[in-house]
Amino acid sequence: MTKILGISAFYHDSAAAIVEDGKILAAAQEERFTRKKHTPDFPVKAIQYCLEFTGFSIDELDAIVFYDKPLLKFERLLETYYAFAPRGLVSFLTAIPVWIKEKIFLKKIIYEALRDVQEYDKKKVKLLFPEHHLSHAASAFYPSPFKSSAILTIDGVGEWATASICHGDGASLMLMKEMKFPHSVGLLYSAFTYYIGFSVNSGEYKLMGLAPYGNPDSERTKKYVSLIKDHLVDIKDDGSIWLNQKYFKYATGLKMVDEKRWEKLFGIPCRKPESNLEQQHCDMAFAIQQVTEEIVMKMAAEAKRLTNCDYLCMAGGVALNCVANGKLLKSGMFKEIFIQPAAGDAGGALGAALAVNYLYFDQHRDVIPGTDSMQGAYLGPDFSDKEIELMSRKYKAPFHKYDSFDELAIHTADLLAEGNVVGWFQGRMEFGPRALGNRSILGDARNTEMQKKLNLKIKYREGFRPFAPSVLIESNNDFFDLSAASPYMLLIADVQKNRRKELPANYNEMPLWEKLYHLRSDIQSVTHLDFSARIQTVHKETNPRYWELINAFKNKTGYGVIVNTSFNVRGEPIVCTPEDAYKCFMRTEMDYLVAGDYFYIKTEQPDWQNREKWMEKFKLD
Repeated sequence: MTKILGISAFYHDSAAAIVEDGKILAAAQEERFTRKKHTPDFPVKAIQYCLEFTGFSIDELDAIVFYDKPLLKFERLLETYYAFAPRGLVSFLTAIPVWIKEKIFLKKIIYEALRDVQEYDKKKVKLLFPEHHLSHAASAFYPSPFKSSAILTIDGVGEWATASICHGDGASLMLMKEMKFPHSVGLLYSAFTYYIGFSVNSGEYKLMGLAPYGNPDSERTKKYVSLIKDHLVDIKDDGSIWLNQKYFKYATGLKMVDEKRWEKLFGIPCRKPESNLEQQHCDMAFAIQQVTEEIVMKMAAEAKRLTNCDYLCMAGGVALNCVANGKLLKSGMFKEIFIQPAAGDAGGALGAALAVNYLYFDQHRDVIPGTDSMQGAYLGPDFSDKEIELMSRKYKAPFHKYDSFDELAIHTADLLAEGNVVGWFQGRMEFGPRALGNRSILGDARNTEMQKKLNLKIKYREGFRPFAPSVLIESNNDFFDLSAASPYMLLIADVQKNRRKELPANYNEMPLWEKLYHLRSDIQSVTHLDFSARIQTVHKETNPRYWELINAFKNKTGYGVIVNTSFNVRGEPIVCTPEDAYKCFMRTEMDYLVAGDYFYIKTEQPDWQNREKWMEKFKLD
């Protein structure tokens, strides 16, 4: 039995995962345990969880695998500074001491950090370092339901590669083509994330969510698209790109872009974080989203040409762009697409372990057609009744315990139908950035005020941000134009036409907020401005409790769909423990909390009017 621990760390989204003979046993991000969002710290607690869950010790592991090659990264850093010299001196002087002190001696740092996990015999540890994009590719292909497929990985940058096309067949994985730094789709998208005032490496999904507020027919939007293509990026027929480094500073500086050049080019200043969003920002978001989709489609077409495969696997941060994913699926270029739910660097930990399992230890790969091996991404810790009750005693929190889950599901469905917001804490925590029904905040998709309520009173975040529907797989086609399953909330599809409301002729010219609150469909709270929705299909096989809840809601209302957003406030990682869930419940205007079989009513809880002392101050995302 081959036991392998995968680790990602020291950049962002540190994580750990354990596989045994290719079976994924446990995986989790470090942020969930330390409560520091996107933490780059060595994942001590995530590793401890993985070891505790499996019962393995470090000495029992056949290999520990880090998700990239740090010396290759250092080589890229040195060559980049040399190539751009004398530009980038300040960045060079900032970065090199850190690399010399820490990154070059990464093996030593990892060995020392593992002592914080548990004592072990160093002579028994086999430490391996696959390349970054190999880890991404492995994370997508090996858990997929495909015996053979094209694999497309797209992100900011690994060591040198910024995108790759591979061919997976059985247990083998072959690199066909790659694009190298400084030319990067991920860094291009992040540059616009930065310019529109959001945080790089965490705000890209906001940029994607803002894009539908852009006016596709306006001259300004068309002008932005032209300026991007004429001055910033040259898109080749195979999807590779050339970025004009005159406009960017990520290779040599401490910022993403040359703000003066961008301001001169686009005619608008770099937006300050938290300042008012204007139509020009929405149009710019639409423009870069459109350009990104064009690039992804061309890359996918090249992957199809090189591999001649009917199936595609995707990973890397750009694979979280579910709008591009949805359009790629709808194009019919591939019969099916599998996207790794932890597509970013966290998933690199899992991919690194899987790559070593199949390519280093030469393990056989069994594939069950139609079934991926991610187990719904429910790979994190779960908690017992005793642990939930101990939390309740600690906070003097009154609760009602249900002996029948059917009764609990029916009662919760009734409360959702009445317009209440429910925190839903069940089973094993999800791996990846999406809450998929075990660490979720739920509402009624039909409620026209739900989107506003969730953003402003629960999540404490920008009002423009959309919410996703969780829909029974059996009801999917009743609501959405999507033929495939989407269990990991990584595909966008349109709301069915018979559910849409007629829009006024001047809809695209309306002010941002007026457009947002205009009635668009009978599931208003999950219908984005362009009639799209980021869909999670819910399957009884992978999450029976969540399926039962939505089915109870369907029996009451006729609608097998609800609103699902992650169980956290803005800037906070998704909750992990019952205590995290209770604190978040009490810090917000959520009405009810369901933790396992335990039911909490907000009005029965102790007085938390002095909430500020409980309110953790998280850095805004």
